[in-house]
Amino acid sequence: MKILAIDTSSLVASAAIMDDDKLLAEYIINHRKTHSEQLMPIIEELLENCGMDIGEIDAVGVASGPGSFTGLRIGGATAKGLAHALNKPVIGVPTLDGLAFNLPFCEGIICPIMDARRHQVYTALYKWEGDGLFRLSRPRAVGIKDLVEELKDRQEMIVFLGDGVPVHRDYIEKELDRRARFAPHSAGRQRASSIGELAFRALKNNEQQEYNGFTPFYLRKSQAEREYDKKVKSERQIDE
Repeated sequence: MKILAIDTSSLVASAAIMDDDKLLAEYIINHRKTHSEQLMPIIEELLENCGMDIGEIDAVGVASGPGSFTGLRIGGATAKGLAHALNKPVIGVPTLDGLAFNLPFCEGIICPIMDARRHQVYTALYKWEGDGLFRLSRPRAVGIKDLVEELKDRQEMIVFLGDGVPVHRDYIEKELDRRARFAPHSAGRQRASSIGELAFRALKNNEQQEYNGFTPFYLRKSQAEREYDKKVKSERQIDE
């Protein structure tokens, strides 16, 4: 079972090819060009280096959110387009699940934090038990201060990763002191290989969907949508 995995949920663009649970190739770039410029050339290069044709792909795994609105749309549209052309299933993998999976068999609590601006982060809590990664809380957008206050009630060591770390690290260290740990830089950002492995596990459990049924989840409205709602609300108040 060959899986093409895609993650464009942040500034990082990443794609990987899995053959069952074996990683054949992975491409990660975090530099300048937009995802719309990067993604298809990355996929083409991966296939070429693996000596594969796109028709050999059996399923497409994609980071489903939360994350960058534009990035998620590009990744989702690419995954759906390829799956449509190949008549293959799509497996959506929550972005935060993929981040947490970067830290296999980590002791304590894993807390991925993605910068959501305005002192907020996208986050969820995870813990390894045996060979399984378990989510302890639902994905959500929350203020960093509220998150840290909640974590103060836990006794375990807490390992943070994600692009919210450089933004909030000083505050986290100040409030949680020695209980806070931070993932190595090599494991601290999105990786398509983690999306691919989780997609493979989902496939084994028959958790897949048709390409036209996949939609990213954003957790909150985009800034443009919030501005529009604000404008409509203001106009209604004036009319009243």
